[in-house]
Amino acid sequence: MCNYFFCLNSDKLDIISLAILNKKLYLITAFFMGFSIDEQRENGYNRDEEFNRCKQKVNINHDIHIVRRKKMDIGAKINQLRKKNGLTQQELANRCELSKGFISQVERSLTSPSIATLIDILESLGTNLQDFFNETGQEKIVFKKEDVFEKEDKELGNMINWLIPNAQKNDMEPILITIEADGSSAIDEPHEGEEFGYVLAGSITVFLGNKRFRAKKGDSFYFRPTTEHYISNTGKTKAIVLWVASPPSF
Repeated sequence: MCNYFFCLNSDKLDIISLAILNKKLYLITAFFMGFSIDEQRENGYNRDEEFNRCKQKVNINHDIHIVRRKKMDIGAKINQLRKKNGLTQQELANRCELSKGFISQVERSLTSPSIATLIDILESLGTNLQDFFNETGQEKIVFKKEDVFEKEDKELGNMINWLIPNAQKNDMEPILITIEADGSSAIDEPHEGEEFGYVLAGSITVFLGNKRFRAKKGDSFYFRPTTEHYISNTGKTKAIVLWVASPPSF
């Protein structure tokens, strides 16, 4: 479990703490900056009511558990995500219908966005609250056999193994396709990008529009998919091909 906290813009300056547990976002605790328990009572704060109010703000219905808090520099992370997406502060502000000055203040931790505003900013940066706050593990580098997703097409006579889960969100998508004799891959429509393949076993024919190209074990192919394209097994034994598309198209 790993949790973080940030400010909510409200008349009662409170902090809510979020945790990532089993890939779900949980509200963990809330407290009031600058007020002791006695001062909270004197000022009429009701802890249970404030907890419930915070839960409603983030639309989470889970029991509250008190856990250790760990500070996170939200502004710096938004700055990194914005630059990673190649956006200027003005461009991000336009997408969120905010001012450039507000984005600048958030990134420098001079102000804290409300939850609704934070969600808008994160959506404009292609992420969400859960992924933004989830830093419990590093980016996965090695994928094992159990990570592979398989799909068999008996009609076309092929079996596709998606080697990288959720590769659709990446810049490229690798698959391992096994094609029975006289089988083929599905016909793919023209699209932008590039495709590469390496024949691990058997022999195939690569069809690009009205053109065809033969490739056998140890050969590779590369093309820009500007026409209908597919591959077929023209041999008498199974053909196995490592096939990579960028951007993902399988």
